[in-house]
Parts: sequence; C-alpha cells; structure tokens
Amino acid sequence: MYIIMNRAELEIIKEKALENHIPIIMDDTLEVISNELKQNKPHRILEIGAAVGYSAICFTEYLADGGIIETIERDADRIEEAKQNFIKAEVQDKVILHEGDAVEILPTLNEKFDMVFIDAAKGKYPFFLKEALRMLSDNGIIFADNILYKGYVMSDYNKHKQRTAVRNLREYIKETTENPNLETEILEVGDGLAISRLKK
Repeated sequence: MYIIMNRAELEIIKEKALENHIPIIMDDTLEVISNELKQNKPHRILEIGAAVGYSAICFTEYLADGGIIETIERDADRIEEAKQNFIKAEVQDKVILHEGDAVEILPTLNEKFDMVFIDAAKGKYPFFLKEALRMLSDNGIIFADNILYKGYVMSDYNKHKQRTAVRNLREYIKETTENPNLETEILEVGDGLAISRLKK
C-alpha cells in the first residue's frame, strides 16, 4: 500500500503543537476542508501561515499526482520546526516553504492555485484576500480560518486590544459576501471558517 505520509509522526507533531500552545487547524475545520479536497484534488495549494507545518502536511494527502503546496511563514523558530516536521512526515518533496512576511512574499508569486488557505495575521486578511483572488484558478477555492475569532467578529466587541483584527476580519467577510464574483459561506466550525469560490 502506498503511504502518502507518515501518520505516526503527524500525530506526534500535532500533540507537540497542542502542548506548546501553537495554533494549528482544528479537527472539525480540517474535516470540512478535507471533504472538499477529496472531491476536487488540487494540483497547487497556497497556504498563508505555516506555523509548524501541521496543516500543510495534512493537505498533502489530497494533492493530485505531482501536486505541490507552497506555504509561507515568518517566525524563524516555527520555520525551522516546520522544515523538520516536513521531513519527519515524509512530505518534504511536496512542500515549498517561503520564509518571510506574507505581505512581502505574496506579490512576488504568480502561479495559479486551486486552493488558498489563509491562517495568518488576522489584521491582514483583506490583503491576503486580494492576493488570493489574483492567483486563484477558475475552479479554485479560498478557505479563511478563524474568521469568527472567538465570537468577537459577530458581536459588538470593540475593546482596543483586538480591535484591528476584528475590524479586518469583518472587512474580509464583507468583501467576500458582497463581491458579485464570489460565492461565500461562513461555517461555525473551529473558530469560524469562510469558504469562497468564484461564481461559474
């Protein structure tokens, strides 16, 4: 039987991330995305926010033959851990890790992607959306994780600490739901997941 990834290592990576309070994709969110990817195997995935590489490793299972994931991370410690994790999970030949700030890296990319997964700085989500739409293939799909942000986004939350993040997440929802070229649904899985597709 062909083994796509080392699942035992994947579980170890997951447990270590949870123990160290590193934010990784929640199980129910992963299940929703996995169900979509099973139906439409992507050739290219763009992930904005790699952390320690857990979600990218999970997504490799659903790549079409010869498919690739490009992921971006700016935190030096997480970059090194992600590199090691890709090797441990035996997916290093399917992942390209861009090291640096997504705000600077995204404008330099010009590939077309079948899926974009946004899970990075909440205050930058509208910018990430603009770049994702520029590179989205005709049948592509954009997932934005943590879009409801602990319930703050849909409440009257206005405390200073998270105000910028909340405002920009609200802006992301507004732009994706009011864009005449997009079909968007907001699911209350994990910390909120926005799913956007180009209208046919």
